[in-house]
Amino acid sequence: MKSILVTGGAGFIGSNFVNYFLKTRDDYSIINLDKLTYAGNLENLKPVEKNKNHFFIKGDICNHGLVRYIFEKYNIDFVINFAAESHVDRSILSSEIFYRTNVIGTNILLELSKTYGLKKFIQVSTDEVYGSLGKEGYFTENTPLSPNSPYSSSKAAADLMTLSFYHTYNVPVAITRCSNNYGPYQFPEKLIPLMIINALQNKKLPVYGDGLNVRDWIYVEDHCRGIEAILDNGKVGEVYNIGASSEKPNIEIVKLVLKEMNKPENLIEYVKDRLGHDRRYAVDSSKIQNELSWRPMHSFENSLSSTISWYLNNKSWWQKILTGDYLKYYKLQYGN
Repeated sequence: MKSILVTGGAGFIGSNFVNYFLKTRDDYSIINLDKLTYAGNLENLKPVEKNKNHFFIKGDICNHGLVRYIFEKYNIDFVINFAAESHVDRSILSSEIFYRTNVIGTNILLELSKTYGLKKFIQVSTDEVYGSLGKEGYFTENTPLSPNSPYSSSKAAADLMTLSFYHTYNVPVAITRCSNNYGPYQFPEKLIPLMIINALQNKKLPVYGDGLNVRDWIYVEDHCRGIEAILDNGKVGEVYNIGASSEKPNIEIVKLVLKEMNKPENLIEYVKDRLGHDRRYAVDSSKIQNELSWRPMHSFENSLSSTISWYLNNKSWWQKILTGDYLKYYKLQYGN
């Protein structure tokens, strides 16, 4: 059986990947390493808590000794690096942890991948490394990197380092750059869950600036399927954009959520714009479609509706986050 070290596997995208992958594949074991910061949540992993091919370890990718131990004990074949500080607003307020986790942590994973002869290392990145688009055009894999926030600059640095390990040491790497994800288990600080939860509580829905910043939205399971395709058949040394060609301005997303939930638009509150707020992201994902026969399977309208339903049906999940109770379980299990 092949083994994958999944880092950040208790976070939003990482846990969705673990749940999806182990549901459909029995030819791999997953060693799931997560620091359980505020955005990690063991409840995200309930679907696999009894799966014999899932092994969870609480720890930091910046802990070189721990990561080395994992490589040796579990004979790691593949790494998929989801572990990252990822919230732009938090990076603007305090950037140091972003560079520590996203750059130094990635470096440690790459150094050990070089040492232990890994079969493939997948760096999960973001379209934000490309910067901001005008009204026309799309990011391709050859678009120059031009990050505009501490978060995106830390991811761009990690991407460049990842490629350097391929060119210098022949570490078999691949990079994914995905557009905005949404779906179950997304931490409530992000746009869609924040709007859903605020609307449920009849609170104001804060919208930055004029609300016309545009993002390309993809349902998280489609992103997971793209990573699976790259794991199975992606070429090493390559970058793959993953997107669903579903561009929406933020204000349209907010209004769609309110309409779906039968809530009034007077809950919308325009607030001061984010510093360095990129105007538009949109990726050209023709490369992964043509080379790996991947396609997004979920329409935005249907998946937004099912995402809203998930938050409606899982109030205890997000209520524990709002109160902080979800962190108490970690302390009981692992200490501080």
